[in-house]
Amino acid sequence: MTTQPPAKGQFARITSGADAIEIKATIPQRQINRALKRYKLTRRNDDERLIYFFDTPGLDLLRAGVIVRARRVIGGRHDSTIKFRPVEVAKVGKGWHRYPDFKIEVDASEKGCVKSASFSMPVRKGEIKRVVAGDQRTARLFKAAQERFLQQMARKRIDFDGLQVMGPLRAQRWDFEDPACPWPITVELWRREDGARLMEMSVKAKAAHAAAVMAGFLAFLTEVGAERDAGQLAKTRWALDYYAAKHRAPARPRKKAAAPARARRTAR
Repeated sequence: MTTQPPAKGQFARITSGADAIEIKATIPQRQINRALKRYKLTRRNDDERLIYFFDTPGLDLLRAGVIVRARRVIGGRHDSTIKFRPVEVAKVGKGWHRYPDFKIEVDASEKGCVKSASFSMPVRKGEIKRVVAGDQRTARLFKAAQERFLQQMARKRIDFDGLQVMGPLRAQRWDFEDPACPWPITVELWRREDGARLMEMSVKAKAAHAAAVMAGFLAFLTEVGAERDAGQLAKTRWALDYYAAKHRAPARPRKKAAAPARARRTAR
């Protein structure tokens, strides 16, 4: 059964204080290949990136609504992000808007809407590689302004260097237009190291147009036969659950190497 989008008045309340709204739909596994083929999405026309999250094995940050991420965009700008979700707009200082890569958005799906505040800053090429390899401190990926934002919102300091590297997620991104959809579409396909895939389709709109865009985009997905995933599994949770479980798993004891045949004969 399809959930109806909120009414126009409800959207006005939900999106109050947000810069934009992003309407998302997760495509079921069995329809990923079909979607790639329909929209002619290939490695020849994608933007490729490697995404790393940072958290504790118990996902303490995620449970507190904090997402810490670094992203290597192949052939493009690398960046790091501090994100809070959900967030109360009234508690976010207005001064953060002076930074070009700070934004407050509403993430919307058939399950509901949630506001987030994120602050991204560029990272020098090579730094993420060095952090992942253990040759550089994780804290080097985040600027002083991001640390102030984190401290102000979380009301405590976080030891970046005590966090585990979660990743990489290999991601492909496509931005394109379809004659049947009035808004530019973004598709992201994430792959974990175990081969599992997750595809998300989305459109963005100004908060004032949220109700019309959400209704129209969901109708478009129905028209093209995209069966939305009832679970609406968030990409971040899908990724972090897997990598956190790996960090919590006990290390397997090494097997003793068998003694050479000659040594065994001597021992007799």
